[in-house]
This record gives sequence, structure tokens and C-alpha cells, in this order.
Amino acid sequence: MNFIDTEYEPKKNDLICLFKIEPSEGFSFEEAASNIAKESSVGTWTHIGTVNERAKRIKARVYDIDKPYAKIAYPKELFELDSVPQLLSSVGGNIFGMKLLKSLRLEDIKFPPGMVDQFDGPQVGLSGIRDLFSVKERPMLGTIVKPKLGLDSKGHAEVAYKAWKGGLDIVKDDENLTSMTFNTFRRRIDETMKLKERAEEETGERKEYMGNITAPVSEMKERADYLIEKGSNYVMIDIITTGWSALQEMRDYLEGKDTVIHCHRAGHAAFTRSKKHGISMLTVAKLTRLIGGDQLHIGTAGVGKMEGDEKKVLRIEESIESKKINEERGRLGQDWKNIKKVFAVASGGLQPGNMPGLVGRMGKDIVAQFGGGCHGHPDGTEAGARAIRQACRAVINEENLDEAAKENSELRRALEKWGQ
Repeated sequence: MNFIDTEYEPKKNDLICLFKIEPSEGFSFEEAASNIAKESSVGTWTHIGTVNERAKRIKARVYDIDKPYAKIAYPKELFELDSVPQLLSSVGGNIFGMKLLKSLRLEDIKFPPGMVDQFDGPQVGLSGIRDLFSVKERPMLGTIVKPKLGLDSKGHAEVAYKAWKGGLDIVKDDENLTSMTFNTFRRRIDETMKLKERAEEETGERKEYMGNITAPVSEMKERADYLIEKGSNYVMIDIITTGWSALQEMRDYLEGKDTVIHCHRAGHAAFTRSKKHGISMLTVAKLTRLIGGDQLHIGTAGVGKMEGDEKKVLRIEESIESKKINEERGRLGQDWKNIKKVFAVASGGLQPGNMPGLVGRMGKDIVAQFGGGCHGHPDGTEAGARAIRQACRAVINEENLDEAAKENSELRRALEKWGQ
């Protein structure tokens, strides 16, 4: 079978993948691309006598070559349309280990309408989260309790309370805080939710807490139930380490409960960071939206401590916050139909002085989360939260931070420590 057909016009219900390919020495680009299509669909490494007419009809086809990129179309019959694990076993499976490839990167994926129809997407989504907080015209502001590990349940709750009191909307657990002997999940929820209610009464603002329910799926369900019972509208899941099947299961389990799924991407850089090999964060983001994550960490567009250049982060933000994406070189399009928008989360080394650059690059539709940039304030967590809120207000009002700092001591102290 020939797997390269540059005359082929993809059908409406074909799934399309964009690969970046570097063949091993001694192999041509076309040979590498052909073998990717073969291995990820119906073929194998040698001629076999069991190939029938159906296999020939539903084979993948390399239809567009623009070195180092190649687009491959996959007929819908190759997939269990409601199963992300099966999808990735095909287009993100054995192909990465073939010797004829020096490197291979799945840059983007386009889901056909028949697959999009199988998923509900986010239950609450960007607009629903804004409605929850009655915050429309500014970024949502949050923090991650620091230190990551070491605080007991009461200490954790007290840090959260100070952040809420200082003006932040959201407090979340860190990615590796689940249920430790010194800070068990249920005790932490009890203590933190009590102080959340107190902060709401004192500030007159809606506050939310993202408890990290990451665990085996059966335990995640129990932890989600406990959070909801205690009045939380959020759960947090480390979606890479728990896996796509777990995210699908939890999205289905939470249907009708109006619960926001906050998706942490811990572990993604193991396969997204290389520019040549692996699976892109753009692909991860689109899979998250398809399944139904409501919020997703995507980076800070070059601001802060995490790797991720501005252009790529902004492409990711567009892919999860737009209804329809147009195709261009190095990126596929996508019609999301009725799938809701995901709220992009920017976090990683942020501090109040980053606010102008962050909003200037990523816009207002972000959840801006500060860890050390809140708790590391010279005057403590509450002052750090106030400085963040002051910086946000200044940016939304198009006011220079240095000018705003003259009337806001917390912001002034933050800028003295970290600058802009």
C-alpha cells in the first residue's frame, strides 16, 4: 500500500495530525512520513497477506508535505470516537519509537465533527466561571499555598484565608499536595473551607478553593464528593499523571454538579518541551478542552519562570478560548461547535510587577496565579495579595505601576523587592 497521496482531499470526518519529522540518516523524509502513516493506521514493517479491502480503504494518508512538516489524514473508522486513550495509542503511540526517525513531534491535531459530537467539553467553562464570581472585566486572581509541602491543615487554611482577605479570588493546592500524613485531604478541606466562608463574609466577595483530588479514580470520586459536600465548586486534577481516561471518567462523574475542573499540567514538559520530539502542549490543550477541563495551565507567554515562548502560548490560549481556529503553517484549524471555552491559567514565577506584561500579552481572559510572588512579599501573604490586586487594578485602569505604587504601599513594597 502507498501511504503518500498528495492529491488526496481530506474528508469532513477525517482526523488530521500535523507532524514535525526528522528522518534518521539513510532515510528520506517521504519514507519517514509514509511509515508514520502506516504504523499509526493499518500497516506494519513488512508485507503481510492478511490485508483486506477494508484495510486499504481506511489507511492513513500523507496528503501535504511542507518540510519539516507533514499532514496526515486518518479516516474516522480507525478510531473509537469517544476514546481519547485509543486515539493516542494510534497517533501518539508506536510511531515515536521507530528507528527510521531521528525525532518526531505531534504538533497539532484536528478533531472531526463526528468526534467532537461524542464529547460534552467543559461543563462550566470560561463564561460560567466568570458568572460564578460575578467578575467580568479583569483577570481572575489566585494563589498556590506555599510552601508546597510542610504546612499542617490549619496552617494551610490560615495562609489561604490571608490570600482571600487580601483580595484574591481563588486559592489552590499545589500539584504534589494531596493527602499527606501531616496534612490529610479531608482535614485540610474542613479547615480551609471554614476560613473561605469567613473571608467571604468579611470581604463581601465570592471566594473559591481548589482542592487537589489527584489519586486513583475511585478515590478521586470520593474526594470530589467531599469537596462538593463542603460547599466547593472546584476540583483540581493533575491530568497528565492521572491520565486521559481518568479525566474523561471524572468529567462524566461530575456531570450536573456544576463543578469546575481545574486541570494542572504537571509532568507535561517530559514530552512537550523538546522542539523536535514528543507531543506539543497545543495538542494537550485541545484534548483537555475536548474532554471537558474547565481551566488549564498553559504558561505565561515568556513572563515568569516557566519555559514557553510567547507565540506558542498565545496559540494555545486561542485554541482553548476561541470558538473556531483557522489553519495556518505549523497549526491546524478547529471548529469547536458547541464545546465551551476553557479558562486559560497563567502561573509559574509570577509577581505583581509582571501584571502589565502578562495582561498585555495574554489579555484579560486569564486566571493569573501567584505562588512565591504572593507569599514572598516582604510583609507576608495578605500584603502580597493586596499588591497583586492593586497591580491588576492599575493595569485594567491603564495606569502605570510606579504611579499606582505611590498610593498603594503593598504594591510599592512588592516592586521594591521584585521590580517590573
